[in-house]
Amino acid sequence: MSETLPDIQTEADIRLLVDAFYSRVQTDDLVGPVFEAVVQGHWPRHLATMYDFWSSLLLGTARYRGRPFPKHLALPVDSRHFRRWLNLFVETVETHFDGPKADEALHKAGNLASIFEYRIRQAQNPLHLL
Repeated sequence: MSETLPDIQTEADIRLLVDAFYSRVQTDDLVGPVFEAVVQGHWPRHLATMYDFWSSLLLGTARYRGRPFPKHLALPVDSRHFRRWLNLFVETVETHFDGPKADEALHKAGNLASIFEYRIRQAQNPLHLL
């Protein structure tokens, strides 16, 4: 008999999602060093921002008031990094949650990865559109 996983419904669920995901990120050989170069050991501050971000996206709390894309524009990342980030996110969600909000989290993460990757690639090589 398989265990039924809960859906993402509360702030505690958001914290679990973010903490479990960034635990994977920090130990990942590809994306871990990129994050560490930016976070520089200040993980509690970054995690607090991510709690607000995902709470806003999934629970509608509107706590996040930033502009996430500009912070990512100068990062040394390519399609491999976005694929890894998304794979780690999907694995985290599927390990801990199941339901409509979990599906929404996966959908939103996929959209974020696609949009950020496209916009970074465009900014790095604006002539590729000509």
